[in-house]
Amino acid sequence: MRHDWQPLRVAPGASVRETMAVIDRARLGIALVVDDGDRLLGTVTDGDVRRAILRGVGLDAPASEVMATRFTALGDHATDQDALETMQAHQVRQVPALDREGRVRGIFALPDLLAGEARPNWVVVMAGGQGQRLRPLTNDLPKPMLPVGEQPLLEITVRRLVAHGLRELFLSVHYLGDRIEEHFGDGSAFGCHIRYLREPRPLGTGGALGLLPERPRHPLLVINGDLITDLNFSAMLAAHARHGGAATMCVREYTHEVPYGVVRVHDDRVAGLEEKPVRRDLINAGIYVLDPRLLALVPNGEPYPLTRLMEDAMAGGETVVPFVVHERWLDIGRPGDYEQVRKGVDKR
Repeated sequence: MRHDWQPLRVAPGASVRETMAVIDRARLGIALVVDDGDRLLGTVTDGDVRRAILRGVGLDAPASEVMATRFTALGDHATDQDALETMQAHQVRQVPALDREGRVRGIFALPDLLAGEARPNWVVVMAGGQGQRLRPLTNDLPKPMLPVGEQPLLEITVRRLVAHGLRELFLSVHYLGDRIEEHFGDGSAFGCHIRYLREPRPLGTGGALGLLPERPRHPLLVINGDLITDLNFSAMLAAHARHGGAATMCVREYTHEVPYGVVRVHDDRVAGLEEKPVRRDLINAGIYVLDPRLLALVPNGEPYPLTRLMEDAMAGGETVVPFVVHERWLDIGRPGDYEQVRKGVDKR
């Protein structure tokens, strides 16, 4: 099926921030940079944006600075089969269709051509936390089951995973876990198969991995159950397969302004002044893809955070690769965070 390309339109002078908004709204993982005559100048995928952020490119930079000018395209009369074969040959997920003058006439997207295909990857969703900072909201309800709009937060996550073909799910449960099990059952009502990792005591963000019935055969996706995101899980799994590392960790850019003038000192002298500088950091977004062999590092039945697993893997010479979340990502930690998540979903 060929999509209307107009929602993907971006001018070369548009900012990276504006381009990200186009990619997120259209949900095809790409923006098309065109001139005034609709001729395609370049493409910007969510992967291009992630790599640009890692290079330190600012969000106010123009799209022309991050776009790919060498791209794969098809003719205006290409079929779905043509598109699928081209995507498989060039290992891309979107292909624009152009007329003879190079003007955009539509775009093909791989998820449409593979609709209904299930992935073999298992997913573990960490849903056992007590949510102490959110009390009294969590006195009688586990944090992942807090309502967002007309459904629980965890249901939003489950449905998005299923939409990406991820249908073998494990939910780690502890605090009020029966409420979660009553809602989801075996997962058949949500288009997936759900099993439960019942923690006898809190095992941290990684300890529940030791409760898996066996080691998975394919890379394992692990996600915290107390966040909401529009992350492209398919793109993350594809990136993990490409780099071949032991783990892929989602990171997100976090900027904050120092509310004071910063003084740089060298050899007992003031070397410079910077008024209210903005700091840029990459923070852990709580989503991972793990090679099955890493599960050998997880102790059986002992509390173990996933951050410790990353540290232990790197200490053993394994490679952990970052994957930037530029899509919506909201975490629940305090009442104000929950309110932000609720409002953020209601706007969509």
